[in-house]
Amino acid sequence: MAVTGDDTDEETELAPSHMAAATGDMPTYQIRAPTAALPQGVVMAASPGSLHSPQQLAEEATRKRELRLMKNREAARECRRKKKEYVKCLENRVAVLENQNKTLIEELKALKDLYCHKVE
Repeated sequence: MAVTGDDTDEETELAPSHMAAATGDMPTYQIRAPTAALPQGVVMAASPGSLHSPQQLAEEATRKRELRLMKNREAARECRRKKKEYVKCLENRVAVLENQNKTLIEELKALKDLYCHKVE
């Protein structure tokens, strides 16, 4: 089975794949590019992974890991700083409320003493 291109006389060949189809009944086909050279001005695209050697890929993975760890450290540092600030605000609020409570208790005590003296 062959498919003819629009502008050229080259044929693209459909060849049965060695992998079985999902149903197992019918063979699957892969499209194979013609073996002839590409026309002038046509560039074949390569996948980004095929442009790097295994060593370059390992270095890239290491660089990405280091960058991720550095960002994570910075985020953790910021999180700890915010938590300290939050705890400090809570401690200040506790101190203010304790003072307010102490003042109210003293005021209540004074009013009770005043009320008790008037009743007698």
